[in-house]
Parts: sequence; structure tokens; C-alpha cells
Amino acid sequence: MFTTEEILEDYSLAVMSREVSTLGRKEVMMGKAKFGIFGGGKEVAQVAMARFFKKGDFRSGYYRDQTFMFAIGEMTAQQMFAQLYAHADIKHEPVAGGRLMTGNFGTRFLNEDGTWRNLVDLKNSTTDVSPTASQMPRLVGLAYASKLFRENKNLHQYTQFSNKGNEIAFGTIGNASTSEGLFFESINAAGVLKVPMLVSVWDDGYGISVPGELQTTKGDISAILAGFQRDDQGPGYEIFKVAGWNYPELCNIYRKATKYCREEHVPVIVHANEMTQPFGHSTSGSHERYKPKERLEWEKDNDCIKRMREWILESGIATEKELEDKENTAKLEAKEARNAAWKAYTGATKQDFDDANAIISRLIQESKHKEEIIQYRNIAAQETYMVRSHIVKMVKDIIHATIGENTIARKDLLKWHEMMRQLNHERYSTNLYNDQADSVMNVKGVPATYGEEKNLVDGFEVIRHFWDVALANDPRIFAIGEDVGLIGDVNQGFSGLQEKYSDLRVTDTGIRECTIVGQAIGAAMRGLKPVAEIQYLDYILYAIQIMSDDLATIQFRSHGQQKAPLIVRTRGHRLQGVWHSGSPLGIILNCIRGVYICVPRNMTQAVGMYNALLQSGDPGLVIECLNAYRKKEDLPTNLGEFTVELGESEIIREGTDITIVTYGAMCQICLDGATKLQRVGISCEIVDVQTLIPFDKNNVIAESIKKTNRVLFADEDVPGGATAYMLQKVIENEEAYYYLDSKPKTIHSWAHRPAYATDGDYFSKPNAEDVFDYVYEVMQEVDPDKFPPVY
Repeated sequence: MFTTEEILEDYSLAVMSREVSTLGRKEVMMGKAKFGIFGGGKEVAQVAMARFFKKGDFRSGYYRDQTFMFAIGEMTAQQMFAQLYAHADIKHEPVAGGRLMTGNFGTRFLNEDGTWRNLVDLKNSTTDVSPTASQMPRLVGLAYASKLFRENKNLHQYTQFSNKGNEIAFGTIGNASTSEGLFFESINAAGVLKVPMLVSVWDDGYGISVPGELQTTKGDISAILAGFQRDDQGPGYEIFKVAGWNYPELCNIYRKATKYCREEHVPVIVHANEMTQPFGHSTSGSHERYKPKERLEWEKDNDCIKRMREWILESGIATEKELEDKENTAKLEAKEARNAAWKAYTGATKQDFDDANAIISRLIQESKHKEEIIQYRNIAAQETYMVRSHIVKMVKDIIHATIGENTIARKDLLKWHEMMRQLNHERYSTNLYNDQADSVMNVKGVPATYGEEKNLVDGFEVIRHFWDVALANDPRIFAIGEDVGLIGDVNQGFSGLQEKYSDLRVTDTGIRECTIVGQAIGAAMRGLKPVAEIQYLDYILYAIQIMSDDLATIQFRSHGQQKAPLIVRTRGHRLQGVWHSGSPLGIILNCIRGVYICVPRNMTQAVGMYNALLQSGDPGLVIECLNAYRKKEDLPTNLGEFTVELGESEIIREGTDITIVTYGAMCQICLDGATKLQRVGISCEIVDVQTLIPFDKNNVIAESIKKTNRVLFADEDVPGGATAYMLQKVIENEEAYYYLDSKPKTIHSWAHRPAYATDGDYFSKPNAEDVFDYVYEVMQEVDPDKFPPVY
């Protein structure tokens, strides 16, 4: 047990945290904040757990963990209130600069220049995600990194990332969220991997209004996970169950749990039940609406702070008077933190209003619309709690009201508005992509070099030779995925490399796409360079939620303080059947902004993209062409250095009559179609965009359209999928509509999934003959005499 001073410190902190929750709820009810979700009822378990969280450890938790963050010294009460108010200043709200709702936590992993901090000297919390159980897949990877750092001696040199794997990955989750498939998949994965993952389930008996018996078989998550308990029959978990109000027993269990994790790399589940949630789920409603009176009375009697207080008095650790003094001090600390946070938040907003108002006062004297301006200013000034959008709305209304005036004050107001637009962009819209020195956008293209004589090999051999070079050059690189290890993936891209580099570097996993990506996310956040293999592009839908909610938003939601430079490798487009030949780029494009998307037409181009991503600090998805593995390619001699500059479109066939914009497997189909069209006198220019994000950064397509004055966008997605994305980029963003003499057209698959076999493929997806027909139709409209009807 801890000293008297430490126990009373934990008690005071629990009381302070509860007061933060109480005051925070009131702030929302008063209209000073939009929404609140707090950790009331979970305080005692969290102060106990925090005692065993060491420097170098990592947290992947959920939005009830405020007490834990206070206890490890990585958040203050004032910062919690700043988050509640959405104070858009990283100095005041260091988690996300106002971008995340209250209850989302995280710490800084990166220096301001984007380089890694010394993570072993920090208490680390990955930036939180709110979707239920979405913290779990990443947690697997945080723990898996410790295994790699311990067992792969070549990683021992990276002392800023790990002390030879002596770190625990702490995860927290609510009892209701354990019903999610993400939870079960993650628990199973960590058990198979044998990693130091410590999962605490905060069980208050409900999931909003739904009681535990309707959430979980037997109403008891530790009971149904009992089969994971390690025993004589095999490895597994250590599983503990403890009342969430029992401070001494919680301390005892976390001492045991962390010892198992840290020393033996055994995963542990701590099921803390008999918890309460005294404020209900959030400020959106009250728990009196759905909890019976008996339960509400039980929660009052078994509140964790009340029970800890009783234990302290019964044990003679402190007197009633001593506890009252500590409680009063803790509550005062919370109130002072609230007041300081509100003062800082409103002070910044008031300064913006005052600056704008000074200009508006001058404009009133100069404008013909004096009364209207005063009215807009008065409307803003009457807001009970003014926020920046009120001020900007006022300024825009005044600018609109004074259209046509050319006064000095109006010009100054326009300058103020532009300055505020830029500042608000920085506050709310930066860091979707990495803008530091290690951005992949700073990686310049390096041409492939070749020997004097051609060295023609199958496409899969190009990939295999490349990964051999990459694994040899950097011990931080490892690959995980279904069938990627022993057989070297289903298309042989890693063939023989597990035997050469060990199963720690090239590793088979179970069929679990979501946690394959999550495993890579967590490991990447710890300084490693994972390659997550998703067997087919169709299967990425299993992982799209975690790629969208977690991976794609890491840099944005952490305000550039964290990153996860991993590669998701997959293959797609043409194969056979409904679930093996999809090309759902429209889904992917719209879900994972924040991740670069590479669509190489052959394996050599894929290698250049892999090299570019590996040299950067960015996440990327690379979709190899399924039908290119057995096509011959000349093997480059500089596989480790050759790079494709992302966003650099390439003209792969020059022409004069029409521009065809495409990517991936459709490049060859369009080339074949262009050959057919050449026979009837139509010259096609074909542009391979190479990457969909970034897209044609040098406006190669618009320049091509200037020459041809016509365009066809071609891919294998459904109608309105990636072709619509490309069309918008070119016609709107690149303003290519200026140069069009014909309506832009798209060619794509039918709206259904591709049917099976050769004929199913041919009649479901675009083919060379379709390309001929679409292009010919455009040209027939241009010159019907030269191009008479085909059919």
C-alpha cells in the first residue's frame, strides 16, 4: 500500500476531478459550453491505475479518463475547462487546440519541427477517438511495438522510442462498448500476439440507457472472457475483477497486473465493476430518465469517492476534519481552474471583438449605411456568450451591407476579415496532412535506373526484390498481414523474406483486417515503420472505419502533435467475382482524407511510391494492380533509391484529339483502346494520375486538355465514384472547362458488383472496346462526316 500522504493525494485528486465534472456540467447547462461528457464515478479506479503508469508507457483510452490524465500529470483542471469551452489555442488547450470535444485526451509526441520527442522519458497518451471501441485496434499496436522492441535486438538502438520493450500499453473502455466487434477482435489479436496490453473495463452497468444484461451475455464481460484466461492448456490473459470503489484492492490488482504485463508480456484485463455514473452519460440527458429508483439509491451509497472516504476514516488514515479540509481545497482548485479557463477564453474573444469594433466605429462615420451597421453590431454585442463566429458573422454582414463603398475603414475591415480567415484556418483546418520537413510532399522524384541489358522479371519479383532491400536497410520496417509471412503473401511479394528476416519482420496474422491496420497504427505511433497488408482491396472495407476515424485524423485532431507513418498495402481492380474485383475508390477517397492514396499502374511505379512514403512521416495506401504480378518488367538497379513524386501525373501516351485521365489497371485498358482508335484516325493522349491524393499537383491534365480540348475520365469504380472526384479536381479546381470544346465524359463500371469469370468481368467493367466507343462518340459529335455512326 502507499503512504498516507499518497493515499490522501489520490483522494484529493478524485474529489477535485468530481468537482470538475460537476462544474463542467453546469457550464453546459448555462450555455457557456456546447456539450460535456465527464468521468464522474470512475475516479478511484483511475487514481489507482495511474500509480502504476510509468514513463515510456502509452495510453489508448476513452472519454471518461479525465481523473487518470490529472493523476499522471498530463492534464490540468484548467486545461480540461479550456477543452470544454473549445479554446482554439494550443497553449491553453494542449490536447487539440479546441478541435475535440471534452473528454478526449492526448499528449505531444513530436517536437514543433515534426521530429520525435524522447518518448521513453514521457507519459504518453495517444490522441483519443470517440467512436465506441475504436481505441482498441490502435491499443494492440502500441503493445505490439513493445514486443518488437524487446525481441528484435536490432531495434535496441532506438532508445528514444523504447527501453527494450519495457513499456505497457494501457487501454480503457466502458462496459457497453465491449459489445463492439472491435473490442473482441482486439482482445483476440493481443492474446495471440502475447503483448503487454492492460485493458481496464469501467463497468457502471449501463450503455447510456441500455442496461448491462441487454449489452453483454451474462451481463458480465469478464465472465464471458474467462476462456481467454491463461492456464495449463495454453497462454492467454490474466483476468481480474474488482469493485471500482475498492481503492486498496484496486491498487493491489494494478500492482499485479502491471507486473505481469511489464515483466512477462502477458496481456491483462481488469474488469472494474460496481461503478457509478452520477451525471448520466453526458449533458444531453439525465440518468433519472432510465435508471430505477433502487439503482439510483445504490449509486449514491456506493459512489467510489464516498466509499474511499469511508475506508480512509475506518482505517484511521485521516480524521473527518482533515478530509473536509482537503475536500474544500480540492473543490476550490476546480473552481479557480474554471474561472481562469473562462477568463482566458473570453479574453481572447473579446480582443477580437474590440479590434473589429474599432474599425467598425470608423466605418460608421464614413458609410452611407450607418444605421444598418449599428444594427449588426448591436446584434453581436447582445450575445450572452460571444464566440468568434458571432464576430465574423457581424463583420461579413457589414461588408455585405457596404458593397460598392471604397472607404479607408471598409478596406481596413476587409484586411481584418482576411487576417481572421487565415487565423481561423490555422485554428480549425490545418494539419490534415503533415506540413513538416518529413512530409512526403518534400520527397522529390528519383528516376529508376536500369542495366545495359534488360532484366525482365515478373511484376511480383520487382516487389519482392524491393522489400528485400527495404527490410535490409531499415530495421524499423516490418510487414504484417494475412498470408504475408510463410508463403510471402498470395502474390509472392514477400516470398522467402520471412525465412530471411524472421517472423518478427514478416509476420502472418489472423483474418482481422481492422486490427491489422490498428496494429500498424499503434506501432507507427511508437516510431516504427509498419506495412499493413490487406489481402484484397475489397477487404479494406473491414478496416475503413478505423482508417477513417483514427488513422486519417491523427495529425488533424492532435493539432500536428502526433503522427502514424504506416503503409497500408493492398491489391485490387481486376480479378474474378463479386468480392475480389471491386475498386471502391469513391468510398475510400471520401473516408480517408488525411492519408495519401497511391494507385500505381505497375510494380515499378509501386516501388517508387513505397520508397517515397518510407522516406516520409506520412501514412499512405498503395493499391497494386492484381493483373500486373505476372507481367514482365525491367528490374531497376536502384530499388532502394528510386522514388515517384506523389501527385506527379505522367503522360503515358501522347495524342492530339482527346485526353483520357485514368490510373491503375485502367491504364493498360485505355492504352489498348487508344491503339484501336488510332486505326480510325483518332489520337488519344493518356494521363496516368498515379496518385489520387495528392492529385495532379502540376496541372498536367489541364495542360493536356489545352491541347486536345476534350477529356474522358476512366476508372473501374461505380458511376459517380472516383471519376466524379477526378472530374471535379480537373474541371473545377484546375479550371479546365475554359479549354473544353466537348462535354467532359466518364467511363466506369456498372453500378453493381462485378460478376464472376471472364465474361462477368468483361460485361461489368470497362474494356478496351468500351473505351473505343466512348471516345468515338465524342469525336463523332465533333466531326460527323469524318466519324460516321458505328452501330
